[in-house]
Amino acid sequence: MIRTFALSASVALSAAALVPAAASAASYSAKLAVPVASAKLIDRDIRWACGPDACQGNTADAPAMALCEGLAKKAGRVESFLVNGRAFSPAQLDKCNLQARAVTAPVAAPSLARAN
Repeated sequence: MIRTFALSASVALSAAALVPAAASAASYSAKLAVPVASAKLIDRDIRWACGPDACQGNTADAPAMALCEGLAKKAGRVESFLVNGRAFSPAQLDKCNLQARAVTAPVAAPSLARAN
C-alpha cells in the first residue's frame, strides 16, 4: 500500500511538471511625445490607463512590439516604452513608431476609446 501511494505521488508530481504554468501578466509603461488627456485606451489585448506623464497597462496576451505599435497608432509617437521595467532600444522604438499617428496637441479621451 505504501509503495502504491509513493508510486502514485511520483506519477502525479511528474505529470504536474509537464503542465505549463499560467503566464503572468507583464507590466508596460509608455511615455508619449505628446501626452494624452487623462484617458483609458483599449487596444488589442491591453487596456491602457493614460495620464499627462505616461500610459500604463498589464497583459500576458500580446507581444510587446505589437502593443507599442498599437499605442503609437492610436495616441502618437512613443518616446519610451518599458516592459517590466526594461526599456526598448532606440531601434525598437523606431520600429514601434513607423505608423505613429501624427499628433501636435494633447489627444482628448473620446477619440481614443474603442467601443466594444
